[in-house]
Amino acid sequence: MDKMEGASEPRKTQCQDTSKCFQLLESILDGELENSKEALKEKLAKCQPCFEHFHLEQAIRDVLKNKCTKQQLPPSLAESIRSKIQEMK
Repeated sequence: MDKMEGASEPRKTQCQDTSKCFQLLESILDGELENSKEALKEKLAKCQPCFEHFHLEQAIRDVLKNKCTKQQLPPSLAESIRSKIQEMK
């Protein structure tokens, strides 16, 4: 998504309403605005600060998701859960 196909203009180096745009981008990343993908592509193709913020935010979320969900289960807890399941059968 570095460049929009057919885009003849370079990206803006300053965003007119950074807070509003960043809020929109974060809503899209949160999955709150599913039908805004075309608007997102257009926005990112035209505005460098939004492009950078979007990709930074996406990278941070990916790291947090991977680090927070790949926890090892302590063997004693796993054994305790297995024994409780066996007791219930």
